[in-house]
Amino acid sequence: MFRTALIAAALIVSSFLVAEAQPAANRVKVNGMQIYYEVSGDGDPLVVLHGAYMNIPSMGSIIPKLAKTHKVYALELQGHGRTTDIDRPITYPSLADDVAAFMDAVGLKKADIFGYSMGAAVGLQVAIRHPEKVNKLIAASVAYDAEGWQPQFRAFIPQMTVEMFVGMPFAEDYRKLAANPDGFPALVKKLIALEHQPMAWEADVKALKTPVLIITGDADVATLEHSVAMFRLLGGGTMGDMGKPLPASRLAVMPATSHTAVINQPELLHAFIEPFLKGETPKGMFD
Repeated sequence: MFRTALIAAALIVSSFLVAEAQPAANRVKVNGMQIYYEVSGDGDPLVVLHGAYMNIPSMGSIIPKLAKTHKVYALELQGHGRTTDIDRPITYPSLADDVAAFMDAVGLKKADIFGYSMGAAVGLQVAIRHPEKVNKLIAASVAYDAEGWQPQFRAFIPQMTVEMFVGMPFAEDYRKLAANPDGFPALVKKLIALEHQPMAWEADVKALKTPVLIITGDADVATLEHSVAMFRLLGGGTMGDMGKPLPASRLAVMPATSHTAVINQPELLHAFIEPFLKGETPKGMFD
């Protein structure tokens, strides 16, 4: 009898802990959309922004890892996942303004931001357009200028068609989550148009005061030279061990990593992100 009671109590506690671990799902009206977002964890606020054609689940286990030490606000951008679409092109500035308005709507005065791919460019635009809202920015697989994309990708952009994308696996994911399951072709059309939009933010990046962690794969969609150039714009690339503090921004290169493989390495991502957010640096011989 006593053993049965202990087992029952353990099951109740276990169920409670599992329930506690589940992210809280919410919706909030922002700029005419119903933005879907999930909140998990506890600590300093961290906004997570997914890539194009993606959603919160497709960001994988990096979100629960970050939620161990941060209060994570993962949101789905215009027309993605469970967030509704509106009659408006998708642009990096407009998505950045959506994120800023989202933060206002949920009472976030300031937060760290982690973005991947399209989400990284959106995060960069949030830091440019709304610097008062960003503590630190983690930008994985990002470019600040269209000339920074790999030549193969730049050559591929003019060949993009809606038909290329409608049979891909993320098209099925879209239909499972979207408020309008038939809206995927319209989303693809907007995202193809996004690739054709001008992108030349060098002066804006150079003027940033926000510390940025740039994460790139060594076979990413942006060239390594472009990532290094961005790091230098942010004050990086100097020699340490000379009695001066290291720059506030950082650069991390993931080996043997293509663009789509970046987000599939949560342990390595977390090992880069957490020390950056904490302001920790490796100790040298002269420290």
